[in-house]
Amino acid sequence: MTHPRWTLRTEHTTYTVRLSQDGPWAELDAWGPAGVEDGPSALDWSHRTHFVTPADAAPAEYLPYGLRPFTGAELVAATPAGERGSWWEFTGAEESEGALRLAFTDDVLGLRTVLCYETVPGTDVILRWTEHTATRELRLERLDSAAVNVPVTAGARLTYLTGQWSQEFQRTQLHLTRGTFTMGSTQGVPGHAYAPWLAVQDGTPGDGPAYGVALEWAGNWHITAEAEPGGAIRVRAGRVPHEGAVVLTPGTTLTTPRLACAFSPEGLDGLSRVWHHYERRLAGDRLHRPRKVLYNSWEATGFDVDAAGQLELAKVAADIGAELFVVDDGWFTGRADDTGGLGDWHPDPAAFPHGFDRFVEDVRGLGLDFGLWVEPEAVSPGSRLHTEHPDWVYRVEGRPARLVRNQLLLDLGRPDVQDFVIGTLDRLLGTYAVDYLKWDMNRPPTERGRPGAGAVDLDAEHVAGYLRVLDHLRTAHPHVTVEGCAGGGGRVDPLTLARTDVVWPSDNTAPLDRLSIQYGFLHAHAPHVMSSWVTDAPGVFDPRPRSLAFRFVNAMCGVLGIGADLRAWSPEERAEAARWIARYKEIRDVVHLGEARLLGSPDEPTCGVQYDFGERTVVAALSTGRLDGAPLVPGRPARLRLRGLDPAARYRDTATGTTYGGAHLLHYGLPFAWSAGHDADLVVLTRE
Repeated sequence: MTHPRWTLRTEHTTYTVRLSQDGPWAELDAWGPAGVEDGPSALDWSHRTHFVTPADAAPAEYLPYGLRPFTGAELVAATPAGERGSWWEFTGAEESEGALRLAFTDDVLGLRTVLCYETVPGTDVILRWTEHTATRELRLERLDSAAVNVPVTAGARLTYLTGQWSQEFQRTQLHLTRGTFTMGSTQGVPGHAYAPWLAVQDGTPGDGPAYGVALEWAGNWHITAEAEPGGAIRVRAGRVPHEGAVVLTPGTTLTTPRLACAFSPEGLDGLSRVWHHYERRLAGDRLHRPRKVLYNSWEATGFDVDAAGQLELAKVAADIGAELFVVDDGWFTGRADDTGGLGDWHPDPAAFPHGFDRFVEDVRGLGLDFGLWVEPEAVSPGSRLHTEHPDWVYRVEGRPARLVRNQLLLDLGRPDVQDFVIGTLDRLLGTYAVDYLKWDMNRPPTERGRPGAGAVDLDAEHVAGYLRVLDHLRTAHPHVTVEGCAGGGGRVDPLTLARTDVVWPSDNTAPLDRLSIQYGFLHAHAPHVMSSWVTDAPGVFDPRPRSLAFRFVNAMCGVLGIGADLRAWSPEERAEAARWIARYKEIRDVVHLGEARLLGSPDEPTCGVQYDFGERTVVAALSTGRLDGAPLVPGRPARLRLRGLDPAARYRDTATGTTYGGAHLLHYGLPFAWSAGHDADLVVLTRE
C-alpha cells in the first residue's frame, strides 16, 4: 500500500512529510538539501517498539496524548470531567504552492486538529503551526506548535542562547546523548535567561549541517529536546499558558504560535545567514530605510532630564555626526526617579519651561531627528492613571500587589487598556514631531490575574494586545522608527522583530561584555536589528579596558548608537568619534544588507565579523587577547581567514591600497598588527 507523501521546497532545501504506515499520524520522511528526499528515509525507526507503541517511536510531526502515551505528546486535551487523551483519524490534506494542511479528527472527543506548513519565499525557512477546533468544551493542557525530528548518529550537539539581565545571548552548547533538555520562560516575555531559538547538529566533531527552530511568540514559552532511544533528537516547542490550560469552547479555533524551522549544510554560521535572510523578509520595505546613527541621553543624564542639559548633549551629538537624538526615561511628569510617573505620559513643564514642542523644534533645528522612550505596559502606584484605574493592573483578589522596579504591570490583554496605550501614543506622536519610539518593558507579571473574568488566557491576551498596539503604530505612524526593548534583550522574538525596526540586545554596553552578547545575538538575529551603543561603561563580566576604536568597531557591527556623556569627552575623542561615524555611514548598507559571517569567537585572541554586499567586503576585526610580546619580540601579525570570497578574484583595501588575491584571504587571512594602542580595525575591501 502506498502512503501519501508531500514535499515542501524552499530556496535550497526540501521537507518531506508522509502519512505513517503504522497509524493515523504524519511523520517526517526527509529534511535537508534539495534531493535528500530521494531514497529510503533516514528516520524510519518506528518498528523498533519494545515496551513502547509505534507512535512513541515514530518521527511524528505532531501527536496527541492517547496515541503517544509514553515519550511525550504535543497535545494534551481533556474533557471538563478530566478524561485526558485523544485518538484521532486522518481526515484529509490540502496542498497548494508552498503550503500544506493535514487534518486529523477525534469525533469522540470533539476536536479537529490541522497541522499547517508554509514555506517563506526567498529563504530556507518553513513555518509550522497547528489549529485546534472544538465541537464541545475542552481543556488543552499542552498545545505545542510542532515537533521537529533530527537524525543523529552520535548524540546531538545543541546550541542555544543563555544568560541573565546584562549578560544575554551567551552562546552555549550541550552534548545530549540521552534524556531531555528544556528551556523557556514564564515571565510573560521570552526573557533574559534563554532565547526562543535552538540549533541541533550531529554530535560528531566539526561544524556539520545544522537544523534550527525559532518560536514566534512574545509570551510564555518552552523548547524541549529529547534524545530518543531510537537514535534521534525530537524537538517540541510551543507556548505555555499561565493558567496551566486553555479552555476551548465549542465552535472556536485556537491557533498556536508559528515555529520557524531552518536548515543549512554550512553549520551554525550558515544557519545564522538563513535566519538573517528570514528577518530581512520580516522587515519588508522597511529594511531599506537607513537605520540612523542614534544618540541616547540615558547614560549621560539618567532621570535628571531638562531642556538645557539635553540640548547641550544634542549639540555635541550633531557635531560628531549623529542623526537622531533620543530622550530616555525621565522626561515626563513625576519621574524624578523610578518610583513615580509611569502611566502619566505628559512632558514635565518644569523640565521644559518653554514647552516640550519648542524643545523638540530646537533639537530638530540641529539637523537631528527626535525620539522618545516610553514604557506603555507599566504604571506607578502613585500615578494619576493608577488612581483612576486600579483595576487595570494585574492582580489576584485578596493578595498583596508586589512591586518590581517600584512599578506594576498593566493588563494589556484588556481592550480598554490597549485603547489607552494607543491613545497615549497617538497623542504623543501627533502632538510632537517624534521620529523614533523606544518601547521598554522593565518588569515581568507576578500576581497575574484578572478578578471576575472567569476562564481567561492571560498570556495570549497580553501578547495579542501588545501586537495590536505595534500594528497600530505601523499603520497610523509609518514614519516612526520603533525600537523594542525589555530591560535589554528580554523580548527579542520574531513577532516583535516583524513589527519593530531594531531591538536592544542588552543594557550592558561594556566593550568585551557586549562583544560576547553580540556574538551570540548574530547567531540567531540579523545585523540590521541589532542596536549597539558606544558608551563609557566599564566591564561587568570582563573588565579589561578597551579603546574608543574598539567600542566603535564593535558597535558598528549592527546599528550604531552613542550613549556616552559627550560633554566629558575631549576634543580628540570627539574628533575620533566623528571619523568613525563618517566611516559607518559609508558602509552601513553592507552591514545591514550583506551576508554576515562570524570570524572566530570572543574566546580567541582575534575575532571579527565579515559582511559581503555587492562588490564590497567589510571586516570588523577586534583584538581580545594577549599581544604575544609585540612589539618587543619579533612575531607575525594576527590573521583572520575570510570566507565566501572568489579565490580567483582580487580585493583591494580601500584605505591602504593593498591588493589581496581571494585565495590569499581565504587561505592565509587578512593581517592585523595589534598593539597596546591598536585593538580594533575596520577594513573595507573592493573586488576588482
